[in-house]
Amino acid sequence: MSKITDFELKKSRILILGCGALAREIISLKQLNSWDHIDLKCLDASLHNRPHLIAPTIRSEIKKYKKTYENIFIAYADCGTSGEIDEVLKNENIDRLSGAHCYETFVGNQKFEELMNEELGTFFLTDFLVMHFDRLVYRGLGLDRHKDMRDQIFGNYKRVVYLSQSNDLGLIKKAKLAAKKLNLKFFHQESGLGGLKNQLETQVLQFKY
Repeated sequence: MSKITDFELKKSRILILGCGALAREIISLKQLNSWDHIDLKCLDASLHNRPHLIAPTIRSEIKKYKKTYENIFIAYADCGTSGEIDEVLKNENIDRLSGAHCYETFVGNQKFEELMNEELGTFFLTDFLVMHFDRLVYRGLGLDRHKDMRDQIFGNYKRVVYLSQSNDLGLIKKAKLAAKKLNLKFFHQESGLGGLKNQLETQVLQFKY
């Protein structure tokens, strides 16, 4: 009996190319649901501060991995790229998470629309963004160095909505501090992992392996 090569093994597996901001949650779902046939490669979450780089980076990663993986899925929503990700994926015949942002993935389309209809000026946080708020948002956008940037960037925002994937009191406290730094009202909405799990089950586990 011939030995299965590493190349053949990868061809039979599923690769998720995902945003680093979703890594913790996807790994958790992989472990909880024994998705042992799924491999995960994540892009730097700081790309969200430079959305014009997301689509070309995804294109480069697909080119890198499509020779060894028949089935690839992109764990990004549109993420502020104005359809650029979809243009890349249309040419490759690859799917992504539905919706405009991962926030919509976590909480579901209906609830996301409700939150936006309540207040268009809503800035969303997830567990990842709360954990890395200072690095990615406060310092990442230069708010620590240029105080006037807060009004320039967040002047039209009215509130912070923390969509929590875990029920962590420490993270809720940090999210409240983040809202205070941005001088915005605070609202907490628990989302859990159900929305992300449903999308991955529907769109990724359909592949034959």
